[in-house]
Amino acid sequence: MPLDDRATKVDAQTTDDAAAFLAAIVESSDDAIVSKSLCGVITTWNQSAERIFGYRAEEAVGKPITIVIPSDRLEEEPAILARIQAGERVDHFETVRRRKDGALIDISLTISPIRNNRGEIIGASKVARDISERRRIAEHRELLLREMHHRVKNLFAVTGSLITLAARSAATPGELAADMKDRLMALSRAHEMTLPSLVQSAEDQDTTLFQLLSRILEPYSRQGIRLWRIAGEDVGIRREKITDLALMLHEFSTNATKYGALSVEGGTIDITTALSPDAIELVWLETNGPLASDPAETPFSGFGQVLEDRISHGLNAQIERTWTQGGLAIRLSIPRDAIT
Repeated sequence: MPLDDRATKVDAQTTDDAAAFLAAIVESSDDAIVSKSLCGVITTWNQSAERIFGYRAEEAVGKPITIVIPSDRLEEEPAILARIQAGERVDHFETVRRRKDGALIDISLTISPIRNNRGEIIGASKVARDISERRRIAEHRELLLREMHHRVKNLFAVTGSLITLAARSAATPGELAADMKDRLMALSRAHEMTLPSLVQSAEDQDTTLFQLLSRILEPYSRQGIRLWRIAGEDVGIRREKITDLALMLHEFSTNATKYGALSVEGGTIDITTALSPDAIELVWLETNGPLASDPAETPFSGFGQVLEDRISHGLNAQIERTWTQGGLAIRLSIPRDAIT
């Protein structure tokens, strides 16, 4: 065989091997790798594209790329094609795409022009990475940071209120110090119940609703006298639900200390529970507290409201607030099977 023919054969074999390696890389990639024409028609579709978007290759190839674009994001495609036709590369463009089953997923796109042997742009290749889990983790981390910030602010506010109220009845500095020490220890024990990831003991013990309420309200006794009363029917709480319920009730007591009956001398809270076959009803009634002149302007908002909404949604609970002449009244209704 002539030398030139042998070299040509080697070059062809090398090209074939490179193409095979490239095809293997594309098919084994964890990312969706898709190519499309300049008209937006899908020309190739790897296995990860099938997994991420739900369409098989035979369903996708030949179809417009818009089959995976939500209707409210269709304007992105002409803009992307215009940049590709101008020879630009699009790096790490975060957006939302739609699966075959209609579910929306967060993805990061990298899009590059495809050129022929003459250097002409004939299409585009897209690498799509599913970032839904990363986005969920980031949002959860942000929520936890906001929750931590909210709790720290609340603890300082509650501590300041406890000091102010204790100082009114303390006869000596020593009596004030001893009283505050007891209150802060009780507040710490109540706060532990809302931190299961750090303090596991809260979920390691059986707890009833009355025990939970008593522990959360323990810091708000004055000179051995409870400023709260609990009546009605008690019920056991599943261990894995203690934290959510404790956090909600802790929010109630914190708001009472900052803005409600526990923020003034003589204020009290009456808590009454009633059980039915399907639900647990709890009425939280504050008396001798400050009456909001305009309930719409009361400060029960911000992240505290976000936190309460998240917990009540998880427990399928209903919360109603009304303002009486004596102060705030809360009606809490929780399905029994949500916590017992």
